[in-house]
Amino acid sequence: MTDNQRDVVSAGFSLAIVLFALFLTQRFILPLLWAAILCIATWPLYVRVRMALKGRAILAAALVTIAMAIVFITPLTLGVTQAARQAPALAQLVANANTEGLAAPEWLHRIPFAGDAIYNWWLATLGQPHGLAHLLQDGSVGRMQTASEVLKRVGSGVMHRLVDILFAFLCLFFFYKDGAALQRQTDAIGAHLIGTRRWTLFSLKVPVAVRATVNGLVLVGLAEGVLLGIGYQFAGVPSAMLWAALTGILAIIPFGAPLAFGAAAALLAWQGATIAAVAIVVLGVVVLFVADHFVRPAMIGNATQLPFLAVLLGILGGVETLGLIGLFIGPVVMTLFVTLWHEARALREARTLEPDAT
Repeated sequence: MTDNQRDVVSAGFSLAIVLFALFLTQRFILPLLWAAILCIATWPLYVRVRMALKGRAILAAALVTIAMAIVFITPLTLGVTQAARQAPALAQLVANANTEGLAAPEWLHRIPFAGDAIYNWWLATLGQPHGLAHLLQDGSVGRMQTASEVLKRVGSGVMHRLVDILFAFLCLFFFYKDGAALQRQTDAIGAHLIGTRRWTLFSLKVPVAVRATVNGLVLVGLAEGVLLGIGYQFAGVPSAMLWAALTGILAIIPFGAPLAFGAAAALLAWQGATIAAVAIVVLGVVVLFVADHFVRPAMIGNATQLPFLAVLLGILGGVETLGLIGLFIGPVVMTLFVTLWHEARALREARTLEPDAT
């Protein structure tokens, strides 16, 4: 066997091991990615805590992991608790809407230009028995005939996500504890594959992109949820805290916040509080405009040196392709792509100048 053949066999053997490992752990890849993103975003905090504890990595990893769990799980727990209080009534509403149809509200006629069309669409879809199942095109919805079935399916999904969250925080602890060794090993492999200079150039971009995306999406989205939650409280939206939590989660996704405050405004209008509904819509539009046109582009684009269009394409393309995790992976990929673009341009310009230098 020649050296080239041996290299091909060795590469194939290594690739087979990697693929088989991914196959075995595919169920846990998503929690691992969430843990990795959170670890990269909060790594400077862990380093400061470890230094304050005089290098005790295990204790520092445990404390920062607990702190992150409190920060993320506490709002989630409050939202789930609030949702649980409303769950029986909401489940009964969903079951009745699916089996009997949901009556179209008369105020739809008062919507300018499209009110009659929306009213007729509602009658033809949601107003018909099993119209909700046909609208969502999901066989499981059609089987939700009673409130208990709705609660059972929702509860199963919540427990599944809870297991993923707990596993992600377990992984986060080990990422903190062994992060330095993992980074050294990753740097060695990357430098071996694409060269030290290129690996250093690209690897430095990833933490910056992740932290900027987390700050620009998560923190700004939660701030939107807080501001609109205050508005919900003053406007008299039922379960304002639950609506605020839902708004904060949806606000992380571009153009997701209007779904939340639009639904809250529709609920107020359904109850006859038209002025309060209009106020919520106006407040939501103002907050969304400031956040999406000024705050987020400044936080993400300035840190990653990406144009706003590249940031937007990375976020929306990531969500469309990978789901919620794509919110953070998309901007990272676009950052690496733009870095590659600049590197290729610089290399081309250097080659152009070579004859002149000679």
